[in-house]
Parts: sequence; structure tokens; C-alpha cells
Amino acid sequence: MTRSSRARLVAAAGLAAITLAAAGCGSAPRHAPSPVAGAPGVLSGSVTIGSYQPLTGAAAPGASEIAPASAAYFSYVNAHGGIYHRKIIYKYLNDQGRPALAPSIVHQLVQQDNVLAIFNAAGTAPHLAVTSFLNAVRVPDVFAASGCPCWDSPPTSPETFGWQLDYVREGKILGAYVAQHFRGAKIGFLYSSDEPGLDGARGLGYEIPARQIAAAEKYDPASTAITRQVAVLKASGARVVVAFSGPAATVALRLAMAHLNYSPQLVVASEGSDPATLTGLLAKATGSGAAGALIQGIITDSSLPPAGSPASSWITLFRRIHHQYIPKLPFDTNVVDGMAAAYTFTEAMLRAGPNPSRQDLVNAITAGLPQGPAVAPLGYSPTSHAGVTGAYIGVTRGTTITPLTGVVTTDDTPTGPVTPYTGSQPPAPASGIPPH
Repeated sequence: MTRSSRARLVAAAGLAAITLAAAGCGSAPRHAPSPVAGAPGVLSGSVTIGSYQPLTGAAAPGASEIAPASAAYFSYVNAHGGIYHRKIIYKYLNDQGRPALAPSIVHQLVQQDNVLAIFNAAGTAPHLAVTSFLNAVRVPDVFAASGCPCWDSPPTSPETFGWQLDYVREGKILGAYVAQHFRGAKIGFLYSSDEPGLDGARGLGYEIPARQIAAAEKYDPASTAITRQVAVLKASGARVVVAFSGPAATVALRLAMAHLNYSPQLVVASEGSDPATLTGLLAKATGSGAAGALIQGIITDSSLPPAGSPASSWITLFRRIHHQYIPKLPFDTNVVDGMAAAYTFTEAMLRAGPNPSRQDLVNAITAGLPQGPAVAPLGYSPTSHAGVTGAYIGVTRGTTITPLTGVVTTDDTPTGPVTPYTGSQPPAPASGIPPH
């Protein structure tokens, strides 16, 4: 994301919290707002959902684009008749990525704004602070925007559903690729000391032989001071460094490598590898217009079509919506993610029926959903609340990620295989709206 684009977004968001209604001008019929019995957030002409997002703060780079992208897709749905003639109103507030702010925001959305569901709430630590409350009051907690495997726990959190590929699966998929393509080479890990990094490193360790792991360095996710860790990786002789890092930490890693004249093959998990976000941060850090050269050749994974793909009908659809509703944002991985989650939520709402209750929405998801924009199947069932179950490996070339492999799927267990996905991604519907 360019700094000018991010500045415009932050200015629009404000410094504390925003409320965004994606019920703009559209063709859905107007109705007097009367509630549907037993369905909080559902009126005769609208359905209201809520979220919190890091629109400012350390977690904002890249992530601040996701909710506006979801809102853009919902605006597109509203302009094409809405959900059974109800417009989607999407209210999201700025938690700045701070777990301490999430509970008050969620209480406001549930108890004051009376939302039907919490949708795509961001961050593992903030969301862990609210899942008990949401499950206790039986509010659907849909498509959490974090890869914590903990969202997949139907017995203890029946209202909570994951969305993105979880960190253990992601670690296994990256680890399997590294083990196959860098056989015998010394491997170094760099990962955050919080849950995403620990889970990702665990998945890597399931696939990469212990004898190849030359060093495993943790860093504080609240800091980007990682020169010491990079020096340890260099001294270990690691020829490949695999990082579970956010965008800011990936930039700090790349700059520390350059400072120490250290040039291993860099492998970065999807959250910290979006080319547009990294280029913007590197340009600010270096003051150089050639910052994009520093990210070339980074190997990563993705569970969605590449934002630069000319062949994907999903990218064609999302690019058209982007140009219509949020043209000032870059069209990148984060925007694709936000629209993909919104598409899948729309599919769930359509399957929940014309007069949905909260339980109808939960039932629609647990009955299983098509993979839609995801490149691998979704794991939803009565016994699984996991989201996307697989990904492909790609490499940064120019301003996009180019696939290197086909899609593979796996599970969270130490011995579950990483296997090629033999199915195919369905095309986007011509209307852009899930069929129903």
C-alpha cells in the first residue's frame, strides 16, 4: 500500500473509531424498518453486522485495507438487490490492534448496535479477548481474521468460525516446500513470540527435519528491533530463512539482512508478504523509489488467487468492484482477502434463508459452504469450524506473487500429510453474487 493511499485511509478512519455503513445507494427496494422476530440486527430493509479492525497503529499496514474491501463488496451486493432485498450495513470500529479495546467495541456492537453477527474481526489476541463473551450470548462470530487454530473448536466455541488458512497448516505447507526444494540445506526460523509465530513455527517443525534447523529466533511483535536475531541466523549458516512475521517485521528483517550483507533465500508467510504493502513500507524506511527491488524473489504462500492474475475470474470481479467503490486503495492481497471473506459471508446469509435468525446463520455455515474465491476447500462442517484448508506456493516477481506450485491441503496434526488438491476452483458467478 502506498503511503499516500494509507494516509487517505487513516484520515478517513480518524484516530479512534469509525462506523461504516455499506448500505449506500443501490437498487434494493425501500421498506419501513421493522424488526424480524427473534433476529437481532435484521430489519425488513437491512441486516447489520459488526467488526473491529486495526485501522491505525502498528498492525495497520495492509490490514487496514481489509474492512474497506469487504464494505465495497457489500455495497456491490446492495446495488444488486441485497440479501433477500435487505441491504447489508457493515459497522466496523478501530481497535488499533490493541486487545484491551476489543471487549468494549464488541459490547457496543452487540448490546447497543444490536448486530446480527460479528464478521471478520481482526487479530488473534484481540479476538481471544471476546470469544468467550460472544459464545456465551450466542452471537455468531463469523470468519475471524486470524489464523489461530483455536477458532476451530465447535464443542467449546460453537459460534466461532475461522476464515483464513490457520497458522499450523500454513507452517506445514511452507515447511513441506522448503524440505523438498532445499533438501540438506541449513534452515533458520524467525517468528513472533505470540500465538501466530508460535503456531507457524510448530507447523514448520512438523515438516522440516530437525537436523536442518540451524537456528530458531523469536522476536517481540511489539518491536521491529531484530538485528540481533538476524545476526544469529547469519552466524548459524542458514541458507534459507523462513519468517512468520507481520509486514513491518518483514521489512525490518529485509533491511537487517542488507545491513549485515546476508543474502539467504527468504520465505515469508502470507500475512507478511504482500508486495504492495512491503514496497510502501520499504520506500518510507529507505527513502528510495527502488524499494521494490528488495522484495524480489521472496517465496510465500497464498490461499487466494494472486491479485495480479489476468486469468482468474475472481480477480476480474474483485478488480471491477475495487475500481468502482475503493479506487484510491491499491488492488492487492489484502483487498482480495476482504472481498473474498465478504463474498463467503454473503453466501452464508443467502443460505440462511429470507428471514434468518442467528442460529440460521450458524446452521448455514456448519452445513458446509462452497470454496468460492478460495483456492482450496473450506473446512466448515458440524465437527469443524476451520476455514480455508490449503494454499499454493508462490514467489514475488515485480509487483505480484507468481504461483510456483499447485494447491496443496493439510490438517493441523504432526503426521497429517500435505497432499495435492485434485479439485479445481469454480469460476466466479457472472453476476458477482453467490447463486441461491
